[in-house]
Amino acid sequence: MWRHDDLADADLRALIRAGRITLGGHARLRIYGRLGCGSGKRMLRRNRVFFTDREEARRAGFRPCGNCLRSMRRA
Repeated sequence: MWRHDDLADADLRALIRAGRITLGGHARLRIYGRLGCGSGKRMLRRNRVFFTDREEARRAGFRPCGNCLRSMRRA
């Protein structure tokens, strides 16, 4: 898990391009979703965290976003 505050913008873009970051999450609410999710784009930088995959997010105690991962919520 990476905290947005700990990453420079160029480093973040490089990790996304390399496929090391595929999901974003809200640290306080413990919700994760797709990087392009409208709900995620509105969150403050200090609350934003990033994950490599869904399993990493779940192990960290996060639940799927009800907006962009609605089908995952039922599973």
